Amino acid sequence: RSISHAPSSLHINQTQHCKLLTGLVSSQAQLCRSNLELMQTIITAAREVKKTCQKTFSDMRWNCSSIDIPVDAPKYRPDLDRGTREAAFVYALSAATISHTIARACTSGDLRLCSCGPIPAEIPEPGYRWGGCGDNLHYGLIMGSKFSDAPMKMKRAGSHANKLMHLHNSEVGRQALRDALVMKCKCHGVSGSCSIRTCWRGLQDLREIAMDLKTKYLSATKVVHRPMGTRKQLVPKDIDIRPVRENELVYLQSSPDFCAKNDKQGSVGTQDRQCNKTSLGSDSCDLMCCGRGYNPYTEKLVERCHCKYHWCCYVTCKKCERLVERYVCK
Repeated sequence: RSISHAPSSLHINQTQHCKLLTGLVSSQAQLCRSNLELMQTIITAAREVKKTCQKTFSDMRWNCSSIDIPVDAPKYRPDLDRGTREAAFVYALSAATISHTIARACTSGDLRLCSCGPIPAEIPEPGYRWGGCGDNLHYGLIMGSKFSDAPMKMKRAGSHANKLMHLHNSEVGRQALRDALVMKCKCHGVSGSCSIRTCWRGLQDLREIAMDLKTKYLSATKVVHRPMGTRKQLVPKDIDIRPVRENELVYLQSSPDFCAKNDKQGSVGTQDRQCNKTSLGSDSCDLMCCGRGYNPYTEKLVERCHCKYHWCCYVTCKKCERLVERYVCK
């Protein structure tokens, strides 16, 4: 969380810069000192986690606002510190985003210690050939997990149950990333005939991966920490005859409904949140406002309109104003 607050002007190119990144555990700080370029990429990923999480949950009562807390706060708000399903999503998204950003940085040449992903071993179909520069998911997963999992592998890192939960959910995030490695192709041929395609393996956009993890969040499994054989493990609370699945998010504590402000539970409430009067989903005024009702207000929008194309080659437009009715929760 803390590295997402690193100043945008900060460029990690000297080992002493690592001291400016608060909240790192010793092995993370060591990774920073030994690989400055990688740390710059991880800072980019941390900012992306915050932005992607808030965009993915903008239509729900819990909208990931907990990530955006003052840098001098000692820890997360309770909604992310108590082993909730919200914490499960944030840890999964963080792990996926860090590995995703590193894999893409290899491809773009921003990291000198890695390059394009390996050419797939399988023989492509006729008319297809392997080429281009694939995302280096292997390197992204290795270095991403080394950084993401470091706090949970320390002896003094909270309860054992919480550590197991966070490690499991981080791995679920990385598994979602593995599933998002798809074949991408570019056409070649006379007049765009696409007689042959050059293909590589590339990752889907982070937004799609976040939506996949949101689906897992909505169907997450509540677990308990209990003895299984010679050691304690996480097992589903209501159906503990089966082990936890590798692709499901898990949580230990139930969440509040996030309707009203409650600092002890980490809820900022939904007062003054914008809602959709015509929606039947989670962003509807009925659900978002928890039955408290809503207030309408009018917003003036200025848009480009009456655009004309002029030969050659530019477009001119006029500016039009229109009034739009919006709604916010009481």
